[in-house]
Amino acid sequence: MSKTEMVKAVWGSDPRFSDGINYRFIRTEGRAFPARRCLIPASEFRMGTGSHRYRVTLDSGNFFYLAAIWDPPLADWPLSYRILTIDAGPDVSPYQSRHGVIVERRDVMHWLDGTLPDETLFAPPPKHSLFVEPLRAQAALPL
Repeated sequence: MSKTEMVKAVWGSDPRFSDGINYRFIRTEGRAFPARRCLIPASEFRMGTGSHRYRVTLDSGNFFYLAAIWDPPLADWPLSYRILTIDAGPDVSPYQSRHGVIVERRDVMHWLDGTLPDETLFAPPPKHSLFVEPLRAQAALPL
């Protein structure tokens, strides 16, 4: 069994290896993630369309995690991570087409040690499990 620890990391890939683009997300479709799994603790995530911004939380009010993959430090680029995404579930799809893979607390170790199939963990949350609310001062708020 490997050691689990909380560390600081930078969100996004090293742009030197991707035509100057810092990728912060990875699509899950057609990919396997056997190693370097990590979790990002969250109580909400934000999304936007045009000048509209929204806050998304679990309907239960509980915190959750976003599934991610970490990359080791290389040269002058620090330890970093990219969040995995899936097609948006029914609560988010009216606003955008994708969102991060939500891992509920009961499934933390299943994601980290791969004891559940990825397809199970990558299933979109059921309808009415996420609460989407508009944010005030729309365009001024970062995502």
